[in-house]
Amino acid sequence: MELKRVVVTGLGALTPIGNDVPAFWESLLKGVSGAGPITRFDAEKFKTKFACEVKGFDANEHFDRKEVRKIDLVSQFAIVAARQAIADANIDPEKENLDRIGVIYGIGIGGIGSMEKDIIEYSKGDGTPRFSPFYITKMISDIVPGMISMEYGFRGPNYVTTSACASSTTAISNAFDAIRMGKADIIVTGGAEAAITVSGVGGFNSMHALSTRNDSPETASRPFSASRDGFVMGEGSGSLVLEELEHAKARGAKIYAEVIGSGASADAYHITASHPEGLGAILVMKNALEDAGIAPEAVDYINVHGTSTPVGDVSELKAIKQVFGDHAYKLNISSTKSMTGHLLGATGAIEAIASVLAVKNDIVPPTINFTGEEDENIDYKMNFTFGTPQKRTVDVALSNTFGFGGHNAAILVRKYKG
Repeated sequence: MELKRVVVTGLGALTPIGNDVPAFWESLLKGVSGAGPITRFDAEKFKTKFACEVKGFDANEHFDRKEVRKIDLVSQFAIVAARQAIADANIDPEKENLDRIGVIYGIGIGGIGSMEKDIIEYSKGDGTPRFSPFYITKMISDIVPGMISMEYGFRGPNYVTTSACASSTTAISNAFDAIRMGKADIIVTGGAEAAITVSGVGGFNSMHALSTRNDSPETASRPFSASRDGFVMGEGSGSLVLEELEHAKARGAKIYAEVIGSGASADAYHITASHPEGLGAILVMKNALEDAGIAPEAVDYINVHGTSTPVGDVSELKAIKQVFGDHAYKLNISSTKSMTGHLLGATGAIEAIASVLAVKNDIVPPTINFTGEEDENIDYKMNFTFGTPQKRTVDVALSNTFGFGGHNAAILVRKYKG
């Protein structure tokens, strides 16, 4: 069958460095760090006392007071970003076939805050089960695309994808496939996460995954620096409206970029660590390039997974050199996690947005916090876009995400040229 072309017509973001897309993009280009002391709970006794929290978010500004009690923070984040993206795409439900509009969203952990709260309250009591009637629906991840669809009446494909930190890239990839195979005209996709909680931070601390640089949170996420000591947890959401090209043209939609390929793979190696030689990362990038039908030399920018972990950063760079060869020195690389922190299941969504905007504006956002301390396992002849953004033609951008369990997902976006 002849595959349809898929374009991006709407964006929405709620992040640690901006509560909408313009603010997010401006902060990326300015090199703003979203890290600071944790305010969501008392972290004094934790190994890590900081995170990249969403700032200035008041649920009561977006939802009815009764509604706020019924939905977890992860759903609140997702719905707000989805509303932004749908408004940005100028979608009028009354003029659309709602059977042909779907929601596919990526969530890594889900409503952990609500689950944690009710269990703690139960443990303090006399054993009588007094759980919220909304306990289950606040906790389960699939409620997110369900609630977005209910708000707008979208009756197309509707489900959640969970592949750890690759969750939202997987969702975008699935949305891309659904549209190009003719199963939908529009998919609202992306991801959300709200795991800065007692058990979220405590759990990642116990596996030594998080930075413990409590004396300097804003510089703790330092991909590719020899002194990196783990990732910084983030939270928030990102939404993209993907649309079949002819449908978008027929309604006069603005087009940010075209999605041209995606890939998926598994490391089949370890429950948390990436393969040291980057075998899964090599495969996912090759799969994405093959799916798009382009050569490695066509890629101008890679938004790397780049979590600021000792093993992960090195293995991804090995994979890039293996896939791109000499071209690895000609393209730009950056880790926007150095600014946003790691949004877990939502990270692929906001990094896809950053990649789309890099293509749209011909600007590569930077990697901040490089200390100048060189890791002997990293080739610094590669262009990491350290410190400041770089203006260059960005026809094609690749966004990589890798998750616990060895899940890998990647998408390719290209400048829309008609």
